[in-house]
Amino acid sequence: MIANPLFQRYMAPCYQYVAHNRSVPVLCYGGIIIALLVIILVAVTDVLEHQHAVSESAKVLTRLERRAASLGVQRTNVSGTEDPPGSPFLDGPTVTLASAALLQRVIQVITQSDGRVVSSEVAPQNSQAADHFVRISVTCEVDQNRLQDVLYDIEAGMPFLFVDQLTAEGPVAGSGTSRMHIVIQVSGLWPGAEAR
Repeated sequence: MIANPLFQRYMAPCYQYVAHNRSVPVLCYGGIIIALLVIILVAVTDVLEHQHAVSESAKVLTRLERRAASLGVQRTNVSGTEDPPGSPFLDGPTVTLASAALLQRVIQVITQSDGRVVSSEVAPQNSQAADHFVRISVTCEVDQNRLQDVLYDIEAGMPFLFVDQLTAEGPVAGSGTSRMHIVIQVSGLWPGAEAR
């Protein structure tokens, strides 16, 4: 028996209770087993959720690859294939020229999809200085069946462009046209003159 007075005062009664009641260790063992089973169940559930997310991502990738193949676009950024030609950044020695290049690219995509540009606007340059993003806003009319093509063409390829905001109003009923009124805000990264 341990002669420590603190042990004898506080721990000895517990020790004696556990030694005389055989059900306490069994309950502790059962509690540990249940806790381990819960941990295993949580881990298996997490793995299954990740597997489901990967499966859904693979389905989306397959749909995008089929769409790209139907449009004649080659698969890019996958091991064994080449990157698309061009810089990922907007070209231009000044932010004004970079804004003009971005505006030209978006207008070209819209007109190639038989859309009509109503107006366009470049965000003020002072708002672009901090994050080096060039931003434009274009108001246009696009057939509702071609809107997805417009969005895909803007964000595909080089330079990297991002659709920041999209507002669409459906065609007017009884107008005999399927054109939607669209306001789209697009941004692209201009590294600045110091990066050139």
